[in-house]
Amino acid sequence: MGKTIHRGDYRAPSHLVETIRLEFDLDADETLVKSTLEVRPNPESADPSAPLFLNGEDVKLVSVALDGRELHEGEYTLDAHGLTIPGVTAPASVEIRSTFSPKANTALSGIYASGANLMSQCEAQGFRRITFFPDRPDVLSRYTTVIRGSTETYPVMLSNGNLTTERMLDDGRREVTYVDPFPKPCYLFALVAGRLVSRASKFDLKDGRTVDLSVWVDPQDLDKTEHTLESLKRAIRWDEERWGLELDLKDFKIVATNDFNFGAMENKGLNIFNARCALANPAVATDADYERIEGVVGHEYFHNWTGDRVTLRDWFQLTLKEGLTVFRDQEFTADMLGEPSARAVKRIRDVEYLRAAQFVEDAGPMSHPIRPESYQNINNFYTVTVYEKGAEVIRMLQTLLGREVFRKGFDRYIAVNDGHAVTCEAFLKAMEEASGRDLSQFANWYAQSGTPRVTVRTSWDAAAGRLTLTAEQTTPATPGQPVKRPFLIPFPVAFLSAAGEELPVRLAGEADDPLPGTRMFELTEERTTFVFEGLAEKPVLSLNRGFAAPVILDAGLNDEETAFLAANDPDPFNRWNAMNRLLIDAVHAQTRAKLLRQPEEVSPLVIGAAAQILKNPTLSPAFKAVALAMPGEKLVAEEDPLIDPHAVHAGWVAVRQALGEKNLSAFLETAAEMVVEGPYEPTPEKAGRRALRNLALGYAHAAGSPRAAIMIKDQFHEATNLTDRLAALQMMANSQTPAKQDMEVEALKAWYNEPLLINKWLTIQATSPSFPGEPPVLERVKELTRCPFFSMKNPNNVYALLCAFFQQNPSEFHLADGSGYAFWAEMVLELNRINPQVAARAARALDQWRRYTPALSRRMHEALLSVEAKKSELSPNVAEIIEKALANPL
Repeated sequence: MGKTIHRGDYRAPSHLVETIRLEFDLDADETLVKSTLEVRPNPESADPSAPLFLNGEDVKLVSVALDGRELHEGEYTLDAHGLTIPGVTAPASVEIRSTFSPKANTALSGIYASGANLMSQCEAQGFRRITFFPDRPDVLSRYTTVIRGSTETYPVMLSNGNLTTERMLDDGRREVTYVDPFPKPCYLFALVAGRLVSRASKFDLKDGRTVDLSVWVDPQDLDKTEHTLESLKRAIRWDEERWGLELDLKDFKIVATNDFNFGAMENKGLNIFNARCALANPAVATDADYERIEGVVGHEYFHNWTGDRVTLRDWFQLTLKEGLTVFRDQEFTADMLGEPSARAVKRIRDVEYLRAAQFVEDAGPMSHPIRPESYQNINNFYTVTVYEKGAEVIRMLQTLLGREVFRKGFDRYIAVNDGHAVTCEAFLKAMEEASGRDLSQFANWYAQSGTPRVTVRTSWDAAAGRLTLTAEQTTPATPGQPVKRPFLIPFPVAFLSAAGEELPVRLAGEADDPLPGTRMFELTEERTTFVFEGLAEKPVLSLNRGFAAPVILDAGLNDEETAFLAANDPDPFNRWNAMNRLLIDAVHAQTRAKLLRQPEEVSPLVIGAAAQILKNPTLSPAFKAVALAMPGEKLVAEEDPLIDPHAVHAGWVAVRQALGEKNLSAFLETAAEMVVEGPYEPTPEKAGRRALRNLALGYAHAAGSPRAAIMIKDQFHEATNLTDRLAALQMMANSQTPAKQDMEVEALKAWYNEPLLINKWLTIQATSPSFPGEPPVLERVKELTRCPFFSMKNPNNVYALLCAFFQQNPSEFHLADGSGYAFWAEMVLELNRINPQVAARAARALDQWRRYTPALSRRMHEALLSVEAKKSELSPNVAEIIEKALANPL
């Protein structure tokens, strides 16, 4: 087992660094760094006589001096983890010279080579790969950065803060100096150098200042930056208007690169983005890409306050900045969409992702609270739990307190903690002070893992017009937490009449009749009973509207009531949720039929509900597209006590085909009606029409319609945007149509020199099925790993091909002979040698091995053991994933 770090073991740093001056002499093979640290003992340290410890990994020490005197080897200790200098008991100046190799840094943590450019990534613990420093988030320092480099190799040199000087040196190199006026932890340091160009603009802030904004990219990508820059402007304005927060620097820079482990990074004033989250034009980006880029740009900018100005005491508090900022970027995107239907679709998509990814994580060996109690490697805890579930916890607070009170609490949080490294308690305390509420029970959301299950049962007294509703909350045991305390859960309740109208929700004993609509209640006990009166008919329940709480809800509804909600619920989320439930249950029914070899028809109730939504003129195309989309096979399988991915796939295909066949004419008619004319625009209305057209074509094609096949071929060749062309290619790749291979080759030839498109093409290859007479997808994926346009050193290539295959194509990955698992083990071990963070992501594909059929489970266990057998070679990142998977009792 690796070394486990516990939250309860936190100790304040022994020393603080008031200022740091960094001087870089850039060279891709060996960069020289001179760092000058003004340090002082920390008065809050438990051990005032402790030596000064500076983290350092994969850096070569040249010299170290204390107050101008060079130290000899016996006066300090150097090991693989860092540099220790005893006797620093008063303020002192420490000067260190060291070197590192960007070109040799395939882990993409620290400063590394990305093509001809140099890029940095310091979160969570990358700064120690640049120079020796107390690499922890509670050491905040003011940075001055001096960069020297060849004008030919590094004509552009960027860092945090404001450019104060630049000059030419006698040796022909250029020198620039940046000063960041705000103290920050070292994980927010950034440096970029290379042959870059920029799209720049001036922007007027509400306080009257004018700032410089710029997006820096490789020259061939300049035409893909307009949307990025405009998204940044919208984010700045929104943060001013919604939260009263303004940009605090003279300029703000974004850099995009194809070599990046994450989506993007919020370094103070110099955000670095993965190209797939920053670059867009109609030829390389889909409607979803445009929306995602705007959201990611917003997310990283919003960190300027929630993460940078107010930062973390320690890495256990990660959700303090990430959960809060995901909530903020979700709200930003919803506000930018504007139209209520588009906002509803955004909420639905966020919940879809939460259920598909975070609920699964909560039920597996890596289950952890949004604030973990321990970890072996912090990089493994950049998870959907910390981010997405963390955002849902923040959203619940706004729901419980109301937007106005929540805003007061947020303002107080920023005002009190600006310039400090704090804990999650600081946020809750600000909310308590603003609201006057005791939020100690709500804090269970920070401390407990697992997804709560809320079971609702009702009894109806027709004579009295009384409905008794009992809600029970339970949370399954998770690793390290066998017993759970009750959560504080917001519980919205609405009643619908037989005509679909909202009824008043009146508790027994209330004197006045409330208005029809939703009433918000709270669940605080394991079992809560409500009695409602004044009902002229038995209502249909609409609960957890808007997904007010991240719970698994069993409302006790039968199929007819669920179909009624799908057709009538005024709440868009619950309407979608009901249709989604019908589709999931239909796949379960077909899966059981396949296992029992007893064919049965897909329920007419499901077919009819889909037809009602498709033909309803009051629903937006975007809503119809999400409501009628088939649920993912993995999501369906998660509800099975024992997972058989091949049976689930067969059931999924049967439901899709039946829906297409029974509603064929309606789907074809819809596809024809939803054609979008004119120049491409990624507006919500046009994106919704494209989404519905492509969904309708997909169902018609699954039904074997020759007309649909022709329409898809024409769309591929005539589309003026990537959304439609990519959708056509995906539909063809998912079919037995003989023409699909020619189409795939044509796309490859057209997209060969564009990394963004090649990765989309790779994902299609990795996630499409194989048919009788075709080799399994595994063979295709193996072959593609040997192609010149794929590199194991490029995270985007790995995510697009390998992770997509391992995690998004269950029926092809989980082969009966275990060959998919053997390939997984081979790739994890190879990635482990190149980039441990990426390897750890790939390693998680076998987290839930115990949930599968015995034959598959045995093969998965063997693969896990084969990786564990190499434990002496495993990085801490991968070792933790494998150890927890093997130890998982669930």
